[in-house]
Amino acid sequence: MSTTVRRFAGLLGALAAALLCVLTAGAGTASAHAALTATDPRQGSVVPEAPRQVRLTFSEGVLLGADSVRVLDPKGARVDDGRPAHVDGRSETAAVALRAGIANGTYTVAWQAVSADSHPVAGAFTFSVGAPSATTVKAAVKGTDPAVGTLYDTARYAAYAGFALLIGGCVFAAVCHTGRGVRRVAVGGWVALFLATAALLLLRGAYTSGRGPGAVLDLSLLGDALSSRPGAALLTRLLLLSAAAVVLAVVFGEHARPGGGRRAYAWGLGVGGGLVAAGLAATWAAAEHASAGLQPWVAMPVDVLHLLGVGVWLGGLAALLAALGADGPLPGGAARRFSRLAFTAVCVLVATGIYQSWRQVGGWAALTGTEYGRWLLVKIGLVGVLVVLASFSRRWTARLTDRAPGRGPRRKAVPDASAGSDASPERAAQLARQRAAMAKAAGRRERDADEGRAGLRRAVLAEAAVAVVLLAVTTVLTTTQPGRAETEQKRAGRAAEGPSAPAGGPVEAKIAYDTGGKGGRGTARITVAPGRSGANTVDVTLTDPAGRPVDVPEVAVSFTEKEKGIGPLKAPLERLSAGRSRASGFQLPMAGRWQLTLTVRTSEIDQVTEIEDVKID
Repeated sequence: MSTTVRRFAGLLGALAAALLCVLTAGAGTASAHAALTATDPRQGSVVPEAPRQVRLTFSEGVLLGADSVRVLDPKGARVDDGRPAHVDGRSETAAVALRAGIANGTYTVAWQAVSADSHPVAGAFTFSVGAPSATTVKAAVKGTDPAVGTLYDTARYAAYAGFALLIGGCVFAAVCHTGRGVRRVAVGGWVALFLATAALLLLRGAYTSGRGPGAVLDLSLLGDALSSRPGAALLTRLLLLSAAAVVLAVVFGEHARPGGGRRAYAWGLGVGGGLVAAGLAATWAAAEHASAGLQPWVAMPVDVLHLLGVGVWLGGLAALLAALGADGPLPGGAARRFSRLAFTAVCVLVATGIYQSWRQVGGWAALTGTEYGRWLLVKIGLVGVLVVLASFSRRWTARLTDRAPGRGPRRKAVPDASAGSDASPERAAQLARQRAAMAKAAGRRERDADEGRAGLRRAVLAEAAVAVVLLAVTTVLTTTQPGRAETEQKRAGRAAEGPSAPAGGPVEAKIAYDTGGKGGRGTARITVAPGRSGANTVDVTLTDPAGRPVDVPEVAVSFTEKEKGIGPLKAPLERLSAGRSRASGFQLPMAGRWQLTLTVRTSEIDQVTEIEDVKID
């Protein structure tokens, strides 16, 4: 390998290491992909009596475990039966029954599950029975362990890189050119993908349960991982890799040599290898973003095509680079065949990428307003850079010559190791090494004398450097919540704050009153914020007919839910200033239409009561 090639290879390795550090820095709780959209009881609500069960609803299906939903009393003790399950078989729901006879107070619901796209999600909310109380529960949510998250993301990156090298190396050998360097690319990809997949499978249980690295060898967690869809996909990938090993042996075996009967194997090799490659790609499509959300029956085949296009293009670049770095000549026809193959792969990537972008982002606003959309813009920019660099590679490809070996500079003669009857074995070995070194140097001179080949190698090295970055960005995208899901989560009810957050804001009532006595006329403006079940602030402002604030001997406000028989609940008003009173932390236990009762007394005998309905979300 020449000094220039070694420098670029070292640069690529350093760049890959730096990108992995950036990619995995600060790994913690995974970004939520399944969004919590509703709970029963609602977050922050006060219910008159203990419910029989706690129910959660998500934006997409989730996988549940024994600790997926935990209900903790004010002292931190569990009051659920420990058997969370889906409601009526609906995968987007989770429910757990509560024990009988739980006392009044504030309860914490800590939930943890795995979304349908394989990513762990977690959160917590509170509700109260009878009346709110102090609680000692402070850290009920368990996120992904940072060390496990770092290892998992690193293995995920290695799996993508290994897949690309395996697919690209095999396709390049079958269609364009084979050789020792190309074989190393394909075999290296197989080894990387196998080791990365085994690591992902071992880390899966600890990754989704929030456990540390010590839990990697916990057989119970491994069993839970294997029983899930992502775990089954990883196990299937390992099985398919055994078939891929057979394909590797056929592609680079005896038949690949001149006279080895390659034509007889071509059709079978193409069909068998294509099925194995599609199967490997399907292990990603069946367990990640494509399997959840909008149109999964279309998204999964599209994702398979997209991954195969990535493998053929980026993995083929690595194979081409290896072939260009070899001492032997690379036929110009082989480079031109790969150029056409890469162009086809890019067309597939563009077509499938447009659909995937629409499906995952949803709209133009999400393209710049969500983390997923911004990373997608970075990926699109990198693909554009690759296409530009590929245009330079195509120009150099057109200038390649099919220079035959032995046409380069005259080699200096080296004495034959067998010359002379008194040649010692040590001298013979030394001469053999000299002959091999001079033959290798001559091969490099012949290779570097081809201006088209040297220029193409530089262009492909630049493409490979960008490809390393592109694979890192792709890995980040697989761990980032899609823009469409993030938008739907915000629209569904501000899940981070609780699904009971109102869409319309505070409730306001303007009530005219007249007690019948002197100065008994006026207007009361009553505001209930945020106007939802749970804690509220009730503000009352009294003004005279001229709009000036006015104090009265007594003003009272109460709420009654007549349909449920709750109330009247009196708001404990405190005077703030002339004409202004406030009740902070006033609890409305549930949503519905409440009857607001206003009582105003302006003298010892002059008093009036007004009633108006208000809607609490």
